[in-house]
Amino acid sequence: MKRVVLSRVAAVTSLGEGVDSLWQQLTDGKSAIAPVKRFDSSHYISHYAACVDGLTAAAGESLMVPLLDQVAGKLGPLPTDCRLLVATTKGEIDLLEARCRAGIPVGATDLPTVFLDRVARRFGLSPSVLNINAACASSTIALARGAAMIAAGQVSAVLVYAADIVSEFVFSGFSALQALSPESCRPFDRSRSGLNLGEAGAALLLLDEEQAYREEATILARIAGWGAANDAHHVTAPARDGCGLILACQQALARAEIEPDQVCAINAHGTGTVYNDAMELTAFGALFDGKIPPFHGLKGSIGHCLGAAGAVEVAIAARALQEQFLPPTVGCLEPEAAAAGQVGEKVQKISGDYLLCCNSGFGGINGALMLQRIRL
Repeated sequence: MKRVVLSRVAAVTSLGEGVDSLWQQLTDGKSAIAPVKRFDSSHYISHYAACVDGLTAAAGESLMVPLLDQVAGKLGPLPTDCRLLVATTKGEIDLLEARCRAGIPVGATDLPTVFLDRVARRFGLSPSVLNINAACASSTIALARGAAMIAAGQVSAVLVYAADIVSEFVFSGFSALQALSPESCRPFDRSRSGLNLGEAGAALLLLDEEQAYREEATILARIAGWGAANDAHHVTAPARDGCGLILACQQALARAEIEPDQVCAINAHGTGTVYNDAMELTAFGALFDGKIPPFHGLKGSIGHCLGAAGAVEVAIAARALQEQFLPPTVGCLEPEAAAAGQVGEKVQKISGDYLLCCNSGFGGINGALMLQRIRL
């Protein structure tokens, strides 16, 4: 099996453009969660989200288009044989929303394949594109799929493009589920009351490690392991015992050929909902035999970016491994007892070569990636 590395990343989030800027603001404990201005939120249980500042689209165009342009403009040229995987849960949902409200019949131009073709053209890649829609674990699963393709020798380069926007359609759905927080979310905090939606676009280039060294490409981290599992428990609620997440993480550990005590940190899903955070703590407790390593989450800073969440988190996790510390978990003022001392609003030093990234989504889906620091 071939080894897989993360070579390049371009990202746009509610905290601005670029991973360097995002890392600095996360380290400084900044948050972009603010009152929604894109639509009237007065009928919903929350008025807060984390939107990309200044994101505007031309008439009849989706906000996904300028978001794509911003990300693609920062990535640079790609290998000619690079395969493309897309990860989005709703795609150009704002266009569909507008047309349905106007009574315009849905046509062929509204199909998801139109957006996939747009992404392929923008990156100059083959139109043979697969979209991974695995709810909030979409980009984690897409990265796992890309890594598996390279490991098996099917391809030598895979680009994963992940993106979702804050739309009233999605906002109203989470509001109806009573999943939104009426204030800025508080991941893993005893007083957490729900999540805040966010939006982001991120492109991550995976390479065969031998090719990366041969071409003297940048190497940010090795994708040492991956896993995916479904707990088949409920349409929206996670299994309380964390069985699906535990299995996905065990797969990632096994593929990386390491033991749990070699994991120095975790980038958690950390939505800030009562049951998701409790499930994650239960799963981590079981996986690490009660000795949970330091962990953190980004959603108190940039909101829950749906299909793009995992991609942004992996980019930050790779930087955390390089720098050997975790940014604060904004909003976690009083951690749950099971997380005491291992998560909070302060920077945490870490020491080791392996970092676990995991995401969970509606439908019981769970994805996990094991990143390994490259010592040059």
